[in-house]
Amino acid sequence: MNFYINQNICIQMLKVGSVTNSSVLQIGSAGLIKPSANLYNTGGFTEPAPQISGKSSALGAPAVPLAAPPAAR
Repeated sequence: MNFYINQNICIQMLKVGSVTNSSVLQIGSAGLIKPSANLYNTGGFTEPAPQISGKSSALGAPAVPLAAPPAAR
């Protein structure tokens, strides 16, 4: 049996707190969500990335600021 659903969704504001590699954000109905994980070499790279020396960048800190973990309850 096939169901056909027509929807009109108006979202005034959407706040997403966190998205991880295996997260699914669904708005509306879906009969089937197929998992997909695709990796593409869009830059045309042919060699591995160069290794960095030490545990941090040249600035002496991580290149991407990391948020503190949530406090335990």
